[in-house]
Amino acid sequence: MSTAGDASAATTSRSWVGRIASWPGTPWVGLLFRLALAGIFIYAGGVKVGHPDASVRAVTAYQVLPTDLERFVGYAVPGLEIALGLLLLVGLLTRVAAGTLVALLVVFLLGIAQAWARGLSIDCGCFGGGGAIDPAKTRYLQEILRDTGFLLMAAWLVVWPRTRLSLDGLGRATDDDLPDDDLLDDDLPDDDLPDDDLPDDDLRTAAPAPAGQHDADQPERDATA
Repeated sequence: MSTAGDASAATTSRSWVGRIASWPGTPWVGLLFRLALAGIFIYAGGVKVGHPDASVRAVTAYQVLPTDLERFVGYAVPGLEIALGLLLLVGLLTRVAAGTLVALLVVFLLGIAQAWARGLSIDCGCFGGGGAIDPAKTRYLQEILRDTGFLLMAAWLVVWPRTRLSLDGLGRATDDDLPDDDLLDDDLPDDDLPDDDLPDDDLRTAAPAPAGQHDADQPERDATA
């Protein structure tokens, strides 16, 4: 029973994923999400990359990593954000870049949520700044909702990475020219059908007469002559 239910759920999931993939607007929605995320993360990394000490201070404020690792993360994250943003901007390795962003955003969300739960008063440092702030100035809910929106856009690109105006699409047929993924055998051209579907007159050479039949027919032809 459970196996049949799991199979049915998997089939349903593939069905709606395929329907969205075949919708003509999907590549344009992907383009919108791709460019939006590119701009957001290029900006987020750009405002921090020139101020590594502030970036390290923002990471330290979360109070979850060892000191040496805090410094490494503080220096690495701005460059990673810029690199992922550039990949999305040009549409290169879109699924890989979006998948990395999903992982990064999950880490950001967990960091913000634990800081809120522990009663810390910090700025997330997502767009510069960071560190301890006045408790009245914390915006944990807004930051969680914002990053959740970014996460959903990145997840869309993981599932449907084909977008318009991307380097990934160079040298490849456009989505409108690609065959459906669920193309069935009965949609194949007639010349690809198996032999048993060919007209009868095309099968005469495929069925040789049984041995001895020519000899049996010879008297009849002689009598007629």
